[in-house]
Amino acid sequence: MWFWGKIGGAAAGLTLGGPLGALAGAVAGHFLIDRETDPEAIAARDREKREVAFTVGVIALAAKMAKADGVVACVEVQAFRRVFSIQESDLKRVGQLFDLAKQDVAGFEAYAGQLAGLFADDPATLEDVLSGLAQIAAADGAVHEAEAAYLMQVGAIFKLDAARLRRALARHMKLPAADPYAILGADPGASDDDLKRRHRALVAETHPDRAIARGLPEEAVRIATEKLAAANAAWDMIRRERGLA
Repeated sequence: MWFWGKIGGAAAGLTLGGPLGALAGAVAGHFLIDRETDPEAIAARDREKREVAFTVGVIALAAKMAKADGVVACVEVQAFRRVFSIQESDLKRVGQLFDLAKQDVAGFEAYAGQLAGLFADDPATLEDVLSGLAQIAAADGAVHEAEAAYLMQVGAIFKLDAARLRRALARHMKLPAADPYAILGADPGASDDDLKRRHRALVAETHPDRAIARGLPEEAVRIATEKLAAANAAWDMIRRERGLA
């Protein structure tokens, strides 16, 4: 996992700030202070800041979600490890961060609010965060009512529109209305041409290469890959249903 090396090494100088920065600093054992003046170095630090924010944010929000139903199921832990590809050598530190977030006096609203601010210009990444959380919540076969409410609250803090919210959750939760349309963020009454355009736009937005270009970590790229596969599967289902070529 890239994250711990950057916290302990190259990213030791970046400033994340806020409740997420406090968590990262507590695990890293030092405060993160930006001392770079070179424009290229500052740009690199900004990319690293987004990577660290994404990873710490999802870990912190997942930890808070674990308290929603009062139980941390083994399969949820396994799903968490799949999303983050955690190596055995990193398990202890990830566990420390997870436990710190659970115990932290800051509520999940503080973590979600900081992420919303950091990625205000990038709603697709916020959608990815919510989708990753939903995947973890659904790992035990069902999303608990309290977890569902938590996910909806996080989505509201992220200011995700109805289409993004449904798309982030539809792959992992049973939602009203036709699931393939929900995954595309489209109305079941939309025309064939509108649905084709919606699918093409979603493929362009969720392509893993775009996540890489946005400077996001491998965990985000993995989520984007899964979203792309889900969008393509949903479109295939709609094509078969409508008899489209």
